[in-house]
Amino acid sequence: MPTTAEIIAAEDRWQLATYAKLPLALVKGQGSFVWDSDGVRYLDMYGGHCVALAGHGHPRLVQAIAEQAGTLLFYSNVCYSDVRARAAEAVANLAPEGLRKVFFCNSGTEANETALKIARKHTGKRRVVSMLEGFHGRTVGSLAATGMAKYRDPAYPLPADAHSYVPYGDLDALVAAFAGGDVAAVLLEPIPSMGGIRVAPDAWFAGLRELCDDHGALLVFDEVQTGFGRTGTNFFGEQVGVTPDLITGAKGAAGGVPAGVVFVAERIAAGIGPGEQGTTFGGGPLACAALEAIAQIITDEELPARARSVGARITAAAEALPGVESVAGRGLLLGLNLDRPAKGVVAALRARGVLTGGCEGLPNQLRLLPPLTLSDDEADAFVAALAAVLAAPVGVP
Repeated sequence: MPTTAEIIAAEDRWQLATYAKLPLALVKGQGSFVWDSDGVRYLDMYGGHCVALAGHGHPRLVQAIAEQAGTLLFYSNVCYSDVRARAAEAVANLAPEGLRKVFFCNSGTEANETALKIARKHTGKRRVVSMLEGFHGRTVGSLAATGMAKYRDPAYPLPADAHSYVPYGDLDALVAAFAGGDVAAVLLEPIPSMGGIRVAPDAWFAGLRELCDDHGALLVFDEVQTGFGRTGTNFFGEQVGVTPDLITGAKGAAGGVPAGVVFVAERIAAGIGPGEQGTTFGGGPLACAALEAIAQIITDEELPARARSVGARITAAAEALPGVESVAGRGLLLGLNLDRPAKGVVAALRARGVLTGGCEGLPNQLRLLPPLTLSDDEADAFVAALAAVLAAPVGVP
């Protein structure tokens, strides 16, 4: 096994320097843990950035991928596929009633681009309203809808005149954004993540649904991070009594195999015909085997309920710690608001063998996106490590 230094040197030699990476070279994962090339074990409370939904190396997922790889690795959407048919049914059955037509793609940003295309075509309108705290991807269309200015770089030739950005949770600002007319869609993360985890009141979501209905706009929930059980229900709208017109998903949808999904309301799907959207790799057999396996694991192992239970356990324990001012989020998408910058806490936890993340929008927020299979003992181990870090003198891991 190459050393960490050798792996880092090789990556840096050949890859574009587009990421500020942790000084780790991870080579193995199992359950809620990952190991680096030097044999150090880490409790993964970040889930590979929200991807390891069912944990690392779940045996059912591994078996499904291995069997499909040995049967038919890939063929395009020009032909029908048994595994695609099964995956479509399994994934659609997770969605709210009336939203059970699916389009498979490769990533969250592709899913969001597809949703924006559908909304503009369906409504005949152009403008998209999104949240200032929102992040929707790095391709040009999704980037244009991203409210976080750090990512929506002005150097890109983005169609800014077709987008409006409002503060998350501000209904008056939404009403004002609709005043200009020509709104095709409102696109939002129901719980912002990179922009800082927080949850708007139920009434705001109800008002958002009403505004879209009154103005003939589509409501699009970007559930790339919040979907597939992470917040305690299959999809977030179930918690606030609101059904969007489109839902986009990715991240944990296939447990680590690149895959994106767009859930489309049947009445909208009826107006979509051949040639309006396409993808070479989206819905490929290997990805579909993983999608089907994860959908079955979510149901059979009751992962949404598990997310609620373990999330509540972490929340209650963390809120009792000196240095934690509050906890935001739902299920196992949690933001711990600290009395100090989270960056140093993230580093100190890593030194103690725990991986976590920060938030671009809220510098004092520690962000948790662990596998939904996280055990009570593992949750308690995280809280104990956090307590030790918060109690340590400044500068001491």
